[in-house]
Amino acid sequence: MLPLRRKSRRWIPFAATLLGLLVVLQLLRGPQWSMLAGAATRSSGSDTSRSTNSAVSTETPANSHQFLCPSMPGIEDVLVVLKTGVTEALDKVPVHARTTFRCVPNYLVVSDYEETIEGVQLHDVLTHVQDGVKANIEDFNLYNRLKIYGRQGLVDEDATEEENGVFGMPNNPGWKLDKWKFLPMIDEALKMKPTAKWFVFMEADTHIVWPNLVHWVTQLNHQEPHYLGTETQIGEVLFAHGGSGFILSQTAMRLASMQRKTFVDEYDEYTDLEWAGDMVLGKVLKDAGVDLTFTWPLLQNARLGEIEPLTNNFYRQPWCWPVVGFHHLSPEDVEQMWKFDQDWFIKRHHKYLLHSDVFRERLLPQMTAGIHQDWDNLAGDLVEDPSVDTVVACRKFCEKDGLCRQFSFRWDEDPDNGGVRRPECRTFESPRLGVAREGTQSGWMMTRIELTSRARGYCQWPEWQ
Repeated sequence: MLPLRRKSRRWIPFAATLLGLLVVLQLLRGPQWSMLAGAATRSSGSDTSRSTNSAVSTETPANSHQFLCPSMPGIEDVLVVLKTGVTEALDKVPVHARTTFRCVPNYLVVSDYEETIEGVQLHDVLTHVQDGVKANIEDFNLYNRLKIYGRQGLVDEDATEEENGVFGMPNNPGWKLDKWKFLPMIDEALKMKPTAKWFVFMEADTHIVWPNLVHWVTQLNHQEPHYLGTETQIGEVLFAHGGSGFILSQTAMRLASMQRKTFVDEYDEYTDLEWAGDMVLGKVLKDAGVDLTFTWPLLQNARLGEIEPLTNNFYRQPWCWPVVGFHHLSPEDVEQMWKFDQDWFIKRHHKYLLHSDVFRERLLPQMTAGIHQDWDNLAGDLVEDPSVDTVVACRKFCEKDGLCRQFSFRWDEDPDNGGVRRPECRTFESPRLGVAREGTQSGWMMTRIELTSRARGYCQWPEWQ
C-alpha cells in the first residue's frame, strides 16, 4: 500500500491574496457589488423554490444590501405590471426597485413618459393610442408637452394636490391622463411576456405579499378567463378597483385585447366620457364575457390603519384570510411592509401571512391604553348626545357600551350653525389603528380588544374563497 501523503498547503498564501483582492474590490464597488451579490442570491433562491416550499435561508444582516427571497414556485409564470406617471414616478418608483422587484423575475413598469429611474425602465404605454385621440383630447395636454420638452415641460399645475373624492381628482392633469393607460397596458403586457399565465396589475402606492399571491393563483386555472379584484361599482359597471391591484389570467388578457382591438374607436370615446380607467377596463372585460371575481379581503383598497381584521360587518370576516395587497401606502410604508414580509417568510419560516397575523404583529402593538393626542382611530359611529362634550366623557360613553372597542373625540365646526364649534364623539365596535390627525384624540378599550383577539384564536388554515 502506498503511504498516505499530507495534502499540500502551498495554495493557502495564494488564496489569502485572492481573498484580500476580492474584499478590496467589494469595498471599492460598494452598493453596485452588493446588488450583484443580491441578484445571485435571488437566482439561487429561484432555483431552490422549484423543489421546496420552505424559505431559502434565515438571516440577513440589518446593514447589508443583500436580500433573500422566499420560495415561490410559480412566480416565473407571473408578469407584474406597475402603473405610474411622470408626476409621481421620481417619488414612488425607487422604493419598488429596492423592494417589489427584488423577488419577482418578470415585471413591466408603464407610465406616460419614457425614462429610467434607479435602474428601472419606465415604458410610455400611451405610444400606440390613436394619434387623433392624443391630438384632440384635452387630457393629453400634459403628455404632448412631455413629448416635446421632457421633464422640463412640467409646470406647477401638473402637481396639483387634491383629495381623491367621489369623482377622483379632476383638477390633477396626471390623474386625468392616467385613465387612458388601462386599456393599452393590456397589450403592452401581452407583448412583454405572452407566455405568462397570470398578469398582476398594481399601482405605485400598493404593496403585494408575493408568497400569498403565488399560493392563490396557482390554485386556479390560467386557461379560464379569471378577473380577480376588489369589487367596485360605478353605474351599471362592476369592476376591480385599480389601486387595490387586480389579476387577469392569460385567457382573460387575450379576450380583453381582442375586444378592444375590435371596437377601438368606441372604447376611446367611452374612455373620454368616463373618469375612471379601471371602470373602462371592467366594461371591456364584461363586454368580452369575463366576469369579475370578488376578492376582498385578499386585495385591500384600504391602508394599514384603516383595515378591520376583527370586523363582523361584511360578507367575509378577514381574520383567517390571507393578505395579498394593501393600497394607499407611502414609500416608507411599502419599505416597512417589505421588511416585515422578509422577516415573516424568511427568518420565521411562515408559509402564509393572514389578516390575523397582521393584526397581532403590526396593528395591536401600536394600540395602547390611554388617550392619544392628534390621532384619529377612525371610529365611525357618531354619538348623538350633546352632553358628551369632552374626551373623558366620550371614553366613559364607550365604556358603558359593552360592544364599544374604541372612541375618538374632536371639536368640529358646524357649517349649518355659522361655523360654531361643536363636540364630536365617535365610537366603534371594530378596532382600527387609524391615522395621525391634528386636533383629534383617540383611545382603545385594550382589554376588550385583546379578549376578542384571543377568542378568535389562531387559524388552522387560510381561507381563500
